[in-house]
Amino acid sequence: MAFQDEGSSSVTSSPLQFFSMMSLSPSLGTPYPWLKELKSEERGLYLIHLLLTCANHVASGSLENANIALEQISQLASPDGDTMQRIAAYFTEALADRILKSWPGLHKALNSTRISLISDEILVRKLFFELFPFLKVAFVLTNQAITEAIEGEKMVHIIDLHASEPAQWVALLQVLSARTEGPPHLRITAVHQQKEVLEQMAHRLTEEAEKLDIPFQFNPIISKLENLDMEKLRVKTGEALVVSSVLQLHSLLASDDELLRKKSPLGPKNLNGTHFPRALQMSQSTLGELLEKDLVNGYSPSPDSASSSPLSLNGSAKMDSFLNALWGLTPKLMVVTEQDSNHNGSTLMERLLEALYSYAALFDCLESTVSRTPLERQKVEKMLFGEEIKNIIACEGAERKERHEKLDKWIQRVDSAGFVNIPLSYYGMMQARRLLQGYGCDGYKIREENGNVLICWQDRPLYSISAWRCRK
Repeated sequence: MAFQDEGSSSVTSSPLQFFSMMSLSPSLGTPYPWLKELKSEERGLYLIHLLLTCANHVASGSLENANIALEQISQLASPDGDTMQRIAAYFTEALADRILKSWPGLHKALNSTRISLISDEILVRKLFFELFPFLKVAFVLTNQAITEAIEGEKMVHIIDLHASEPAQWVALLQVLSARTEGPPHLRITAVHQQKEVLEQMAHRLTEEAEKLDIPFQFNPIISKLENLDMEKLRVKTGEALVVSSVLQLHSLLASDDELLRKKSPLGPKNLNGTHFPRALQMSQSTLGELLEKDLVNGYSPSPDSASSSPLSLNGSAKMDSFLNALWGLTPKLMVVTEQDSNHNGSTLMERLLEALYSYAALFDCLESTVSRTPLERQKVEKMLFGEEIKNIIACEGAERKERHEKLDKWIQRVDSAGFVNIPLSYYGMMQARRLLQGYGCDGYKIREENGNVLICWQDRPLYSISAWRCRK
């Protein structure tokens, strides 16, 4: 079927064009019975359309229309439906949370009795480690880079900027114990804000080191990354120093945003509207296809959809001073793993679109590879991805920690702090590829980019790993 506007060429209609002609108005009545009749793909398309419509209303302050859109989405979204329904459930919650933040009293009252258990946090991190290959690949590549960098060293000191998973260092201890010249004296300084996490790690690593007869010291530091006192790292001369940062550095960008917001309470306006990246492609028969279909219809955000968080490489005072302080310790090696997504855009619409793509890929991974119970999948989706989505969409300023950025931004930033990007080893890449093949799912891919590694789902990069040494 084709339809024509006055003075326009004929265009083939899609379910979305049909839906977008319907006004989002209360006159549709509740509970919108026709919504229940939609087939899975039509429903997916319409959910994307509704999410973008709702976000536009939220960004422009049109709360009544946002509420109508949320009501319609709630008829279709579900945390235990198909992939698009589940994603929509978490994005809806995030948009609703953003609206509620306009009334701080109401928002605080509704969240005042929420209990976040450390045991839950530990559990969900463990599930993420087990269900996905991302951290395992990062650990294999990092450990191989470390092994090569400390060859022949007698005293080794590793600083782990987010010590939550002992598996990485257990594996390294095993490699070091097999060294022909005998193992070095190893000291691990572990930074984490939860005492319990550090205690668990200390116990596990000390036990392993004793078993392998490796001289070992564990130095725990209970601290958030942004408050880390470099003196407590106790770096000594004569030891080979290594820094490992896994999914941590991006949180430091929040402090800079807060400083900029204080200088300009309204934040910058994005005069060009939102640029929707056209190159965002995912494989056939994935959610990316649905997103593409919606974008083809030329979705454009409202002119007022600028939120208030500037993105600027030059404005990263906290990040710069942190990287400069690390450079001052003169590590032999620094390995950085980060989410490879652009979730730090200055407008809500930009972030929503980018996040839809990334989390569509992550939910797709789970859908295609998890043979585990739906309960475990739901825990990861709700307690990890759902919370990240909420942070990206609902929060601003220092509260918005999930400021994921692309590899090229990290290269620019770390390079300007005095580090040189060095290629990850060929042997490490071979090990990583073997590990992925063991997953028995061809969706996971490793892409090498100038010696750095991108871990992809289909063709979409999701995580980056890069290695660095101090510039002489």
